Amino acid sequence: MLTLAETPPGAVVRVIEIMGGRGMRLRLMRMGLNLGDLVKVLSSGPLRGPVYLENLSTGVKLALGRGVASKVLVEPQ
Repeated sequence: MLTLAETPPGAVVRVIEIMGGRGMRLRLMRMGLNLGDLVKVLSSGPLRGPVYLENLSTGVKLALGRGVASKVLVEPQ
């Protein structure tokens, strides 16, 4: 297991857990990121920049701050 923040650009992964409170999970759901979704990391900003990804399950593209991305556990596909 690794986090979205650790996932290299181009990798396709499945979201398996969101390590945060109910508010964080709801916020990510509203943004279009849910448990079980297949996502592709498009790019990862240098140093502490955001992680850009595409939800392959829904087609939604989004950017997550590195702190939030570090709380999303994923598994390679």
